[in-house]
Order: sequence, then structure tokens, then C-alpha cells
Amino acid sequence: MILDNADQVFDIVSRIPRGKVLTYGDIAKLTGIKNPRWVGRILHTNIDPIEVPCHRVVNAQGKTAAAYVFGGHGVQKQRLLEEGVEFIGDTVNLSHCRAPINMF
Repeated sequence: MILDNADQVFDIVSRIPRGKVLTYGDIAKLTGIKNPRWVGRILHTNIDPIEVPCHRVVNAQGKTAAAYVFGGHGVQKQRLLEEGVEFIGDTVNLSHCRAPINMF
């Protein structure tokens, strides 16, 4: 069952450094989840956005989630900006702000 991976997803997300992001696909690869959308479903069950900063997870293009569970797209972008994440328009500059996957 995919929810068996929830602890792994939450652990990885809890270790994304301030000012960095990972994509749903990055987390899927790290956990063995076949479909990155399941990572998003798992993150929608997050009850502790301080310990598990799911605002640091974006899609493969660097876009924030329209349905960000803790306030929507605008709130997610604002939180990332406050941490120093660089945007080009509404897209995270992944070449500068993506956390190295080998650190997980």
C-alpha cells in the first residue's frame, strides 16, 4: 500500500534545507514510489507543516501546488520566498534552489 511510504516521504521532506526544494518526482525516486502524484497525496495528509515543511516540494517544472494544503499557491510561494528560494515568474529556479538528491 502506498501509504506505507508516508513515513519515508515525511522523513525526506523534514530534511529539505531552508531555501531549497525537491520535486515530487525526486521524492518518488528516493522512496520507490512509482507515481509522483502519490507523493502529493501523502503530503496532503501532513498535519505538522513545521516539522514536515511540505511547502518545499514543487512539481517537475518548479511550480507550486494550486491546492497547497496550508493555504494554497500564494501561501506556498510566499513561504518559499521568505526562505530565499529564487523564482522566475511563478516558477522556482530549480537550477539554483533544488536540493542535491544525493544528500538524502
